[in-house]
Amino acid sequence: MITYDQSQLRTIRDLLRFAITQFNSANLYFGHGSSNAYDEAAYLILKTLHLPLDQLEPFLDARLLDAEQQQVLEIIARRVKDRIPAAYLTHEAWLGDYRFYVDERVIIPRSFVAELLQTQLSPWILDPDRVTSALDLCTGSACLAILMSHSFTNAQIDAVDISAPALEVARKNVQDYGLENKIHLIQSDLFAALSGKQYDLIISNPPYVNAESMAHLPQEYRHEPPNALASGTDGLDATRQILQQAAQYLTDDGILVVEIGHNRAALEQAFPLLPFTWLETSAGNEFVFLLQKGQLLQ
Repeated sequence: MITYDQSQLRTIRDLLRFAITQFNSANLYFGHGSSNAYDEAAYLILKTLHLPLDQLEPFLDARLLDAEQQQVLEIIARRVKDRIPAAYLTHEAWLGDYRFYVDERVIIPRSFVAELLQTQLSPWILDPDRVTSALDLCTGSACLAILMSHSFTNAQIDAVDISAPALEVARKNVQDYGLENKIHLIQSDLFAALSGKQYDLIISNPPYVNAESMAHLPQEYRHEPPNALASGTDGLDATRQILQQAAQYLTDDGILVVEIGHNRAALEQAFPLLPFTWLETSAGNEFVFLLQKGQLLQ
């Protein structure tokens, strides 16, 4: 229960300090865009007040109207009391410079594949213009499909998800970026509805949380759709199916790129003969693998 004297919280500086104290006291978990109480408090306050997200300093000593103060206090209270991730409170998430609409029908975008798409998967793809067909498997909000469309401008992209509600969110994001003619949304359980299709590039950020981790997730993660997180006892159920089926959906020179969380050791033990290439990301080289079609057929 948050108790306070509103008369003592008149400026953004006051509210920022108050929010940080409340967030730290509540032991909130930060893993959906912010990594600490300060950044999350600043973001929520600036967003609520419709101020530029990268310009806190000029507004710190601005006194708020009563209605503005109440809006900020309400969003702070919701973050603390209900432990709702900030992205669901503001209905937006960012990957680099790209903004996406999100709500509780989709997981909050966070993917190392996004970093790799910024490089157009160099050196594995030598000529991005020759990628004319691509697939985003388990698309969720369509964030990676949209990034892929900007990186591979000649590509027609299928964005697939098993969840019809998730695809409703994906449709909004695709429309917001004006990509309806390039990104095609398909409801499918992995490859089930893609018979006869082949792609130069398949990317996937599938469910990969193992059963033990699911049982101990912070409360913030429990606002996300469980079927977008959980993937069996060892976290590899979806990845197994992808590895077993991907080759028939790749063109001869096609490549597969999959994010698997902290499951590298388990994956290599389960598929000891596959020559995984582990791609370097900002967090290391344990989270995203690449395989060529020929390697999948070995």
